[in-house]
Amino acid sequence: MTRSNALDDAQEPAGWQAQKSAATRNLIVEAAIKCFVDLGYARTTTTAIADKAGLSRGAMLHHFPSKVDIVRAAVEHLHAKRLRAFRRAVTRTNPDGDRVRSNLDAYWQHVRHPMFVAFFELVVAARTDPELAAILRPAQEAFEEEWHRTAREVFTEWRTEDENFDVALDLTRYVLEGMAISFLVHKETERDRRVLGYLEDKLRELRDSKKP
Repeated sequence: MTRSNALDDAQEPAGWQAQKSAATRNLIVEAAIKCFVDLGYARTTTTAIADKAGLSRGAMLHHFPSKVDIVRAAVEHLHAKRLRAFRRAVTRTNPDGDRVRSNLDAYWQHVRHPMFVAFFELVVAARTDPELAAILRPAQEAFEEEWHRTAREVFTEWRTEDENFDVALDLTRYVLEGMAISFLVHKETERDRRVLGYLEDKLRELRDSKKP
């Protein structure tokens, strides 16, 4: 056997182990997010996460020594997924060139996804949990900065340097996320559709208006 072949044989198991470890870590993080949705943050324990992931608690702790470590990874995972989902939604083409409604509908579906429920659960828990707040705050600030930057890149039909653009982004986010939270305890009604229609009209006004 040549030296090159020997090195290749030695590197293949190491690479496979790294892939296996990464897959297991991702499995644990996804299980934690499901626990946040199904059980709430306070009732999510390392044992519950291990059960959801189909792993022994010892095997899970090999990858994440504590619940805090899992939560930190879950927050990063959630924000990365939210940003990717936002970018996919807003870059979809619309035949008539008017993306207000399509993007509004896309973000509305986004905030009603279980992923958003998990994020909201963490936000509420962080209010009285300083350790969680310390994890969540910088991640949320980074997400919002990237969220606004991405929107400026893709919404070419808007005058993105205009203050109206920032107002439109914030209005959309606050209204839709607030409505999504309310749906945790009640079902969608015709009144909710009217609010979405009104929001759509206001976004068009902001887009088409010119500041003095």
